[in-house]
Amino acid sequence: MQLTALIIFVITYIGIIFTRLPKINVDRPSAAFFGAVAMVVFGVLNLEEAVRAIDYNTIALLLGMMIIISVLQLDGFFSLIAEKTLSWSKTPLKLLIIITFVTGIASAFLVNDAVVLLFTPVIIAICRASSLNPVPYLIAEILSANIGSAMTITGNPQNMLIGISSGIDYATFFYKLLPVSLLGMALIVVMVRWFYPSHFGSETVMVPNDHKFEYRFDSMKFSVPVFLGVVVMFFLGKLLHLSIPVIALTGASFILIFGKVKPSLVIRNVDWVLLLFFASLFIVVEGAVKTGLLDFFIHSEVLTGDIGGVVKLHGLSLFLSQIVSNVPYTVMMLPVLKPMSSEILWLSLASASTLAGNATIIGAMANLIVIESAEKERVRIGFWEFFKIGIAVTLISFAISVGVLWLLL
Repeated sequence: MQLTALIIFVITYIGIIFTRLPKINVDRPSAAFFGAVAMVVFGVLNLEEAVRAIDYNTIALLLGMMIIISVLQLDGFFSLIAEKTLSWSKTPLKLLIIITFVTGIASAFLVNDAVVLLFTPVIIAICRASSLNPVPYLIAEILSANIGSAMTITGNPQNMLIGISSGIDYATFFYKLLPVSLLGMALIVVMVRWFYPSHFGSETVMVPNDHKFEYRFDSMKFSVPVFLGVVVMFFLGKLLHLSIPVIALTGASFILIFGKVKPSLVIRNVDWVLLLFFASLFIVVEGAVKTGLLDFFIHSEVLTGDIGGVVKLHGLSLFLSQIVSNVPYTVMMLPVLKPMSSEILWLSLASASTLAGNATIIGAMANLIVIESAEKERVRIGFWEFFKIGIAVTLISFAISVGVLWLLL
């Protein structure tokens, strides 16, 4: 049975690796779903065990945030942010700074994938109107979306997994990883300016008059306060004995019932395929755990709750996140870290797996979203062009992350 589980596990993760490459029709959720079904069909897990393997707290948190973000998107909240912040950009350098920090901070609370999906076309439009090369700004957007999302449990899917599994409360997670994100965003500004020195002169940035920022103030009068209330409750959840998934679902229910966006439209915007992807990965990894495939990592002392363990986890994250992406890697690491009950290792995994996504174009989903959105606008970001600055930012931000976590020991 262990051999069967191994074969299914390897095939699933090979599928995930290759489906992240361009022009491949089979996607990552289908590869994971195949692996989950195979674990049941071949008797590694029975159906009841497979159902129990799914972490419904994580699924609930994802669902709640997707509903809230969907309503904000339909109300035009992202367009409002883009219009107000980018209108402050008077020079290319100011535009770079604003894109970097607005993207990073927005990604921390609105999930980075949604932020870059909606910001990318606006950034390209502004650059074209100002006769600026959009590539440096899009690269800054990618890097900042990942680095900024590291600071909160709701910033990206892997942090949601870690937050639920570790039991670390939202406020603790935030203030301990906040320095990593803020220093990382400052680093992005410095590095992008250094890699593209000729792009940041003193000429004025032109905000395009023909770019339509559509938003509905009448609907946002309710949806935005609900979102802000949810964020506040995330910080107060421990004091009020409310879990993060419950808070997210409560906010989602309020925004559906009282909001002015048609609920059926919101539900259609939810990424149900991503939820299937997560559920399937939980089942595949549970099959590997049940048959002892991960026992060496679970019961060994390869990772320890000291600076050595922090460094090792950063190195492992950098390597595996480029192969299978940071979400499948994080799911695989959950059963390894759970028995250790080490807060510093959980925080290291959150920081390292997220920062590692900046090393290559295929390191994180946010990267691929920007690349694909830009190509639709006939803007191409080459693999090596991104890699040169991406790997530099990743390695330096890793040093920042290790330093901050070392101070927390």
